[in-house]
Amino acid sequence: MLQRFLRYVAVDTQSSEANAAVCPSTPGQRVLAEMLRDELTALGLQDVELDEHSYLYATLPANCDEERPVLGFIAHLDTSPDCSGRDVKAHVEDGIVKTDGNTLLGADDKAGIAEIVSAMEFLLQHPEVKHGKVRIAFNPDEEIGQGAHLFDVEKFGCDWAYTMDGGQAGELEYENFNAASAKISVKGFNVHPGYAKDKMRNAVLIATEFAQTMPQNEVPEKTAGYEGFYHLTSLSGNVEEAHLSYIIRDHNRQMFEMRKHVLLDMAERFNEEYGAGTVLVQLSDTYYNMLSQLQGKPHITELARKAIETVCGHCEVKPIRGGTDGAQLSFRGLPCPNIFAGGIKFHSREEYVPVRSMEQARDVIIEIIKNANIC
Repeated sequence: MLQRFLRYVAVDTQSSEANAAVCPSTPGQRVLAEMLRDELTALGLQDVELDEHSYLYATLPANCDEERPVLGFIAHLDTSPDCSGRDVKAHVEDGIVKTDGNTLLGADDKAGIAEIVSAMEFLLQHPEVKHGKVRIAFNPDEEIGQGAHLFDVEKFGCDWAYTMDGGQAGELEYENFNAASAKISVKGFNVHPGYAKDKMRNAVLIATEFAQTMPQNEVPEKTAGYEGFYHLTSLSGNVEEAHLSYIIRDHNRQMFEMRKHVLLDMAERFNEEYGAGTVLVQLSDTYYNMLSQLQGKPHITELARKAIETVCGHCEVKPIRGGTDGAQLSFRGLPCPNIFAGGIKFHSREEYVPVRSMEQARDVIIEIIKNANIC
């Protein structure tokens, strides 16, 4: 599994928000998907299919006669655009896989891919372990919020699934943020600065004032647990026009809706002060809290919890301060909690993953498959 993982991280699969209209958003994701297609075929999995958008599906057939649920396991091909993923130089030191410090590692989520493939390999080599039908899928562009958009839930054909995309060993997640993005445009008015009194409206200054008027304690660096936030991801522009980008997050749906109204109310106040049409807000919901789709199906999370406790000796259930493809898939009819992949400090040059954690994640997958019954 370790050598498999090292092969995967050598491929640059950073996704690109700027190219999000194309799927996959970067060519390296296709390269990895084709590598995996060939690997899964060579292992002996069935129904190996790679579509034109680089969604890869495969089947481990059932090897028992009793009726069991069809389970799915999912991981994503891309790595974060937040940190370079080119020329990853990974090495193992005292059982820890890390890089030379110039790039991210890519354990998010190539550790998840390696764990799923290795679990399938084990089950193919051990037919004495009886199990139902298992489907696996690897998809592009999760890091830019597009991973579930072209995922073929009907073709996948599972009763439920798990994303292998969480953090450190022992973690199970089935609550996540409700999420939205906000694109804010500020219109200014430029005249010669020597004659600008009572005429010029500097869009950059208005945009800066807008940002400074936002709740200053409700930001990522000052919140934790179930606390929501507004996150200013970019501010750019000139006197004529400026742009702010925010992401909005909250676990509570009512608070989430309130946060969106805060931005709209602020825009209205600024337009009253600086003139109609000065500030325009475009809001777009990204995903919602999967808990609402899982509350009536406790067997799905209980199966995972027991497997994690068996393998790791403990299970820590915690809310995701973010989202996964599983959140969107849950709202499309495929309940999909998130299980640890073992990586630490995702999206940074300090990212690493203990080999032992990857082994435990692989074993959790096997334990879930062994113990899955119709509920």
